[in-house]
Amino acid sequence: MASFGHGTRRHPRTRGRTWSRSGPDRATLGIIGVICAVAGFFVLGIILGPVAIVCGWLAMGRSWAGSRSVPALVALVLGAIDTLLALLWLAGATAGYGML
Repeated sequence: MASFGHGTRRHPRTRGRTWSRSGPDRATLGIIGVICAVAGFFVLGIILGPVAIVCGWLAMGRSWAGSRSVPALVALVLGAIDTLLALLWLAGATAGYGML
């Protein structure tokens, strides 16, 4: 008869039996990147743009080769545009002329 802790499995919490991932999956990172990129167009583009780039890069698997998911690529491109626009806005604002 098996009592507490003396079941048929020796180590029930080994790597193969439980979810051993330590972080969000690629699809989630791509969606988070897209949300950060779109939000960065309205507020804090200098911060949310690079966050979107990093999330998109991690969602693509840190490589340009192979198949890419659409949200990851959109996050990467929009994050780059967002960061570039924020830097241009900051450069214009420090020169005293403004954006337009």
